[in-house]
Amino acid sequence: MSALSPRPGIMKIAPYVPGKDSVDGKEPIAKLSSNEGALGPSPKAMAAYAKAAAELHRYPDGAAEKLRLAIGRHHGLDAARIICGAGSDELLNLLVRAYCGPGDELLYSQYGFLMYPINALGVGATPVAAPEQDYRTDVEAMLSKVTNKTRIVCLANPNNPTGSYITKDDVRRLHAGLPKNVLLVIDAAYAEYVTRNDYEAGIELVDQAENVVMTRTFSKIYGLGGLRLGWMYGPAGIVDVINRLRQPFNVNLAAQAAGIAALDDIAHADASRTNNDVWLPWFSAALSKLGLKPLPSVGNFVLVGFGSKERAAAANEWLMRDGLIPRMVAGYGLPEHLRITIGTETEVKAVAESLGRFVAASK
Repeated sequence: MSALSPRPGIMKIAPYVPGKDSVDGKEPIAKLSSNEGALGPSPKAMAAYAKAAAELHRYPDGAAEKLRLAIGRHHGLDAARIICGAGSDELLNLLVRAYCGPGDELLYSQYGFLMYPINALGVGATPVAAPEQDYRTDVEAMLSKVTNKTRIVCLANPNNPTGSYITKDDVRRLHAGLPKNVLLVIDAAYAEYVTRNDYEAGIELVDQAENVVMTRTFSKIYGLGGLRLGWMYGPAGIVDVINRLRQPFNVNLAAQAAGIAALDDIAHADASRTNNDVWLPWFSAALSKLGLKPLPSVGNFVLVGFGSKERAAAANEWLMRDGLIPRMVAGYGLPEHLRITIGTETEVKAVAESLGRFVAASK
């Protein structure tokens, strides 16, 4: 046995398990386990990535200035209040490292992103989950869990893996009920897919408060998950803190170039959104006709209820045998569900047909 002991909390972490990307002995037809962009990366982003190959001996711009300026132009934001990271995951981790520690609490919703409690335990803080209603963040339940130990409240909006969201009025009500010394982190990884009039990604609230930040990612609609690229918008003081804590060259050169090009390819992002607008409702309706229970979703995925954990596991194995890879979500406390990414027309129809055979065979 080693005499070395990790910090308290680390050994309580159940390591994050990403979605599967292969099927033993079979060439996958569709990987639908990680909510990746259905249409892949923009051709402009791929060209920029390839062009960057000749400069790989150079260190990247440590401040990601051109990328931050591009994000600022795209969203109408002050680039000085934007910070980029190796995926929004890195920024979420840095926020917890900056503002939480032993004796503190991090609050999140019951079926919120698994990295929130993992990050809290990693710094010795206590993760606290507030119960949800109908697989949706319950503002009153969240506020009832706030104590004098609460330092961060993490809100995934839209939420992964449920696909639900809360309105901009609900987000403001949540913020209004928090003490000024509590940081509200709005994780808006799937914001680009949402077309509801009562939704707001968090920009407006960040501009009005000193204790709110918003994180975003290039991994979903922009299809750059393999490059690990994300960004945060926040008050100048919080951005300054994270800049002091992050690694000096945390976003690689090729990722910065591809991110700038992806933002410039509006047509590709629009096509990705349209694909989701068409096939998300089609897929949900098809599964409902089979007697399954897809939850309402505003993301690029749907959480499907099978009635029991045994039936969900059997459906997972069935789909995998057909080369179709869903995501099991027992780690989220949802063992009776599978999460399925909305892929292309061919992929979505293949999953619907496979599940149709599964339902028929299991009657």
